[in-house]
Amino acid sequence: MKKLLLLQVLFLLALQLFNAQSITFISEKNNKPLSKVSVFGKNGNLMTQSDIDGKIDKQTLNPPQEKYDIVYNNIPVTTLSYSDFDKAIIKINDQIKEIQAVVISKKPAKYLYMKGNFNTYVTVNNRLNCYADGVVTYIFDNKTKKLKSTNIEQYRVYTLIDPKEEEKLVASWDFQSDMEIPDIKHIGNLEKYNVHYPDTKELKGDYKDEVEMTDKFLQKKPLALFGFRIFDMRNVLNISYEKDSKKTLKDFLEYNELNFTKIKHKSEQDFSVVVDYKNFYPTDISFSNEDDIQNVRFDRDNSNYKTQYWQNPSFPNMQSVFSSYFKDDLKEKENKK
Repeated sequence: MKKLLLLQVLFLLALQLFNAQSITFISEKNNKPLSKVSVFGKNGNLMTQSDIDGKIDKQTLNPPQEKYDIVYNNIPVTTLSYSDFDKAIIKINDQIKEIQAVVISKKPAKYLYMKGNFNTYVTVNNRLNCYADGVVTYIFDNKTKKLKSTNIEQYRVYTLIDPKEEEKLVASWDFQSDMEIPDIKHIGNLEKYNVHYPDTKELKGDYKDEVEMTDKFLQKKPLALFGFRIFDMRNVLNISYEKDSKKTLKDFLEYNELNFTKIKHKSEQDFSVVVDYKNFYPTDISFSNEDDIQNVRFDRDNSNYKTQYWQNPSFPNMQSVFSSYFKDDLKEKENKK
């Protein structure tokens, strides 16, 4: 009897300890979970980002730090201490930036033009490695909803000053080639993602419906390739639509993609954690019988813009967040307009 009682106590303690590791961000306004809440540590390290249930693992915040900056909707919203994360639920003010209405103009035609803002960046062991943002227009076949072309109008590229790059030291690499324009080809045919993403969740909010899809690779054993080891690959998509909509192209609100990989050279003791972030926010939808517009090539070795598009209050300017930590070390590539 005493053994049984002891086992029950131990089980309850273990359950409490497990639950304490999970922290949920919720809205101050409606108490619903907030996804894509970013937690920044000292020196601008991006420690973690909440999932569709608003959850993070407290272990991702180690080692404990004096304070953490919380960023939501690409805007810093508050600062928390490590002790604040002792609570299972943390309320966040999510009213600073309301969802921007997508402007739909002209009558339907052969092609649907979806214009909007994007940002893409890579972190290595939580530290920013490179960053890019800009304006892009996607052209879809209005009947089949298939993506016809991706047209970049202007963009800028930033990298962090680093003293050297060593072939066998992954953390020293420049990952700017991993920065890509968000690939939103199936947002009008959401079911096509189901083939590649076996784990799907949906969250219905007051203003939007979110769908999170996850796929995982190399979870049990690393892949050995050219002297390197690749392990624990995860791809997470979070796509938002108008609340209670049919999730068509015209209902689309936001696209967020996260690619997580652990990699090391065989001579290294520890894996480096590389995370790619890709985000797109539509601003205008129009229709045309032409499927060709002026665009520029996305050359990561330079910026290419004619206007200061990032000055628009609705622009997802994560560059300003990163530059608040890295100051002059975050350098923009030359503008080859």
